[in-house]
Amino acid sequence: MNTMTAQPVAAPPVPRKVAASLSEAKHLSFWAENAAPVGLIVLVVVFSVLSPTFLTVGNITAMLVAAAILVVLAVAQSFVITTGGIDLSISATMTIGAVGLGLAYQAGLPFWPSAIIAILASTVIGVINGLLIAKGKVTDFIATLGTLGVATGAALILTDGKPIAVTSTELLRLTTGKLGFVPYPFVLAAIVGAVAWFVMFRTRYGLHVQAVGGSEEAAVANGVKAPRVRIAVYVWAAALAGLASLLLVARIGAAEPAINTNYLLNSIAAVVLGGVSLTGGRAKIVGPILGALLLTALSNGLTLLAVSQFYQPLAVGLVVVLAALLTRFQKR
Repeated sequence: MNTMTAQPVAAPPVPRKVAASLSEAKHLSFWAENAAPVGLIVLVVVFSVLSPTFLTVGNITAMLVAAAILVVLAVAQSFVITTGGIDLSISATMTIGAVGLGLAYQAGLPFWPSAIIAILASTVIGVINGLLIAKGKVTDFIATLGTLGVATGAALILTDGKPIAVTSTELLRLTTGKLGFVPYPFVLAAIVGAVAWFVMFRTRYGLHVQAVGGSEEAAVANGVKAPRVRIAVYVWAAALAGLASLLLVARIGAAEPAINTNYLLNSIAAVVLGGVSLTGGRAKIVGPILGALLLTALSNGLTLLAVSQFYQPLAVGLVVVLAALLTRFQKR
């Protein structure tokens, strides 16, 4: 009686078209992961060739000062977006902080107590956002859009629509001081980034933030208190917006009640460029910081080349749309 030994069946070869598609997806994933650093390097090379003043010490210092505010806001937005949310009120929250600083200083308080009031005023907006979203079950888009309107109106009402001058030695030191060749505003932004990185990747809270963004149901099943995490990220983002308000007032020398929507759009843009998934669950801190530097370098370079400011938002928008398309190919 003959017996037949079963032979292992070889796996069918991967079709060429499928292999090509997988290879293309890997390449696109690489660009999605590294859009900010690669884009920043390209911009530096291009603008340094086209403008002899781009890489001068004075211009680099000016870019770092300008980037500091956006770096802080991008870090703040990163925590929110990692949970799958978004904070449309972040620029208005920063403005409320600036107004709080201006009113407190105008009332006779020293600078640092006024600065604390600024951060607390901004934090209140974050508490409201967090409660509306986590407890009230209002969508993040609607909740933060609503507080955007409230904060905008409150800033204009409290100041009668007029800027409040803030002049102090502490503010001047923050504006002009340097640690080596690095201006104080960017030193502060770098410290914020370092602390945020530690919190996100080296603490239980940071792991919970990522878990909630990845799958809230799975996170809750594993004991994560998702509502608390969501409230905390909006409070954290608002507090950082309050800190950014100090840099904003230091830069312009006054508490300006008008809302600068560019900071809102660019904070989201920096996060997207930094490789953070808008669907949540994918955390990055260094990426959004590089994204903020990229956007600042883009704006600065176009200004040096005498490109009209009307075209600058168009350039930023195109960069962001491209980055958003690339995020579809990010590895989960």
